[in-house]
Amino acid sequence: MSREQRRALDEKLQQAPEGPEAPSIDQMRAGFAALMSKYPVPAEHRETPATLAGRPAVLVEPPRDPRPGTILYFHGGSFSLGSPHTAMALTANLVLRTGIRALSLDYRLAPEHPFPAAIEDCLAAYRSLLDDNDPSSIVFAGDSAGGGLTVTTTLAARDAGLPMPAGLVAFSPGLDHTRTGASMETKEGVDPFFTRESMGHTGELYLGGADPAQPLLAPAVHADLTGFPPILLQVGTNEILLDDSVRLAERARDADIDVILDITADVPHVFQAFTDTLDEAGQALDRAALFIRQRLA
Repeated sequence: MSREQRRALDEKLQQAPEGPEAPSIDQMRAGFAALMSKYPVPAEHRETPATLAGRPAVLVEPPRDPRPGTILYFHGGSFSLGSPHTAMALTANLVLRTGIRALSLDYRLAPEHPFPAAIEDCLAAYRSLLDDNDPSSIVFAGDSAGGGLTVTTTLAARDAGLPMPAGLVAFSPGLDHTRTGASMETKEGVDPFFTRESMGHTGELYLGGADPAQPLLAPAVHADLTGFPPILLQVGTNEILLDDSVRLAERARDADIDVILDITADVPHVFQAFTDTLDEAGQALDRAALFIRQRLA
C-alpha cells in the first residue's frame, strides 16, 4: 500500500493551477490535451491510423504478434474533450499487458454533436467489428466518459438485438447525468479534478437539452442490465464519481450479472494513468488485463 505515493500525488493535484474561469470549448480541449500528454505512454506499442464505421480510430498493437481478440477502447473527456491520443497511456498499457490489439475510436464530441451521437458512433463501431469478428472475441474498455460509453453502448447493442461483447472494463466511469450519487456531495473538495458544479457544466454540453433521467444517460440509476456480459469497474475513493460505479455494480448484482467492483482507497479519477508515480496504477492495470485475458481466453 503506497500511502506516501498516494498522499504526494493528492497534494500535487490539489495544488494544480486553475485555468480560465469560463474557458471556451477550444481552451478546454487544449488544456485537456496538455494534461493528458503528461501521462507516461509506454514506448513498445505500435500505433496505426484506422477507420471504424466511418470514424477515425487508432489501431494499437503489441510489438509482436498479438493474441486473438480486440479491445474496443472509448477515450475519456466528459463527452466533449479528448481523442484516442489523449487516452494512449491507458490503451497502450492494456495492449502491452494483454498482448491483445486495441482499436481506439475517435467518436463525435459535444457540444457540436450532443447525446446520443457518441453512443451512435460507438455502436456503429461495434457493428463494424462484428462483420469480421465473433462477439466473444471483443471486449469494451474505456475511461471516465469512455467508461460510461462501455455501458451505454452495451445497452444500445442489446436493445438493437446485437450479441453481447465478452466483457466490459470501465475506469472511473461516468454513469449518472442526474448527478444524484452521494459521493457528489461527500467527495466535494476531496476530488482534485471535479466538483458537482463543474460536472454539471460539461454535462449540459453533452445533454443538449435531453432529460438525463433515462438509461442511456444515467445507467447507474435507470438501466436494466439484464443480459449484460461480465463487468469490471475500477474507481478510487477520492472521486465524486465513486457512487456511479457502486450503484451500477448493485444494478448488475440485481440483474444476476457477474461484476467486479474494484475500489482503491485515496486515489483520484482515472488513477490508472499515473503509472510513473503510483504503484496502484500498474497493479490496477494488471488486474484489468487479467480480466480481459480471461474473458477472451
